[in-house]
Amino acid sequence: MAIKVLIVDDSALMRALLTEIIGGAPDLQVVGSAPDPIAAREMIKSLNPDVLTLDVEMPKMDGLAFLERLMRLRPMPVVMISSLTERGSEVTLQALEIGAVDFVAKPRAENISLLQAYADEIRDKIRAACGAQLKTRALPLSLRMPLRGEAEVPPSSVRTGLSQRLLAEKLIAIGASTGGTEAIKEVLTGLPEDVPGIVMAQHMPESFTGSFARRLDSLCRVTVVESRGGERIEPGHAYLAPGHSHLLVKRIGSHYVTELSQSDPVNRHRPSVDVLFRSVAEQVKQNAIGVILTGMGKDGALGMLEMRKAGAWNIGQNQESSVVYGMPREAANVGAVEEVAALTDVAARIMTKLQQWDRALR
Repeated sequence: MAIKVLIVDDSALMRALLTEIIGGAPDLQVVGSAPDPIAAREMIKSLNPDVLTLDVEMPKMDGLAFLERLMRLRPMPVVMISSLTERGSEVTLQALEIGAVDFVAKPRAENISLLQAYADEIRDKIRAACGAQLKTRALPLSLRMPLRGEAEVPPSSVRTGLSQRLLAEKLIAIGASTGGTEAIKEVLTGLPEDVPGIVMAQHMPESFTGSFARRLDSLCRVTVVESRGGERIEPGHAYLAPGHSHLLVKRIGSHYVTELSQSDPVNRHRPSVDVLFRSVAEQVKQNAIGVILTGMGKDGALGMLEMRKAGAWNIGQNQESSVVYGMPREAANVGAVEEVAALTDVAARIMTKLQQWDRALR
């Protein structure tokens, strides 16, 4: 049975293009298109769609306001159609926090025809959204994350007494995709300031990763930055792969550094989790912790298996807490994961493992 999709976009051209792209798949059916949230509200009632695509910036009602009401009153899978701008990236991150499953970044108006190149991505994300586990955690708009430049309260420092030797030797590598922005936030906000350096790959366009890193940095005890390549990986710091490059880890003497590569996409992604994990397997070996979180597809599974064969300790998010149980399932199926945990327990399990290692070093 075809997945029923309702398109909500104020642009008639975008509605027509999305209808063509989505309707071109035999397993997807566009049941309607609405020019604004007011019209969409009535069409949702009458058409009962399985998935909604929603433009970020809408007339008559702010897209975020509409999404917040939708997730509170009639939760359903939503894929945001976002603009490739800094403002668009910040609003999209808010939408994911409110409860949207995923997003697709559309080209700028002058390159609107390039949307055809996104056809496979749009279709895949709609399919994944239809089967996603909804996180009905919508926030009142007054509690939404502040936009860049708005005041936020910095988190307090928490230290657990891990030895400097352990902090220098160990490294944590995290990979995620669909649902990963909230999953990574959950893990990082559960970690104290004194943890080994962290490297992360999240499938996102390059105009979004900077905003995501700033958002995490405002919420976490660790310092979070978008990697520029060549940074010495320091304890208490997390380095996010930029959307235009693979992130790799290199060992130079007694410390690790970041390296960026614009080589071909792997598993259709750049940055790729597999590329990051394979570099960690090669350079960090038994001193690494691998973390694979919610996501569509199989990126990261084989790289994590290489990490485990090199002596790393790996943990995967469980099915029940994953928005899309794709990447963690594939990693578990190939034998790459030693432990499976609910998202809310991942940070605690990482700290338990670090403390066990620390005691062994003393």
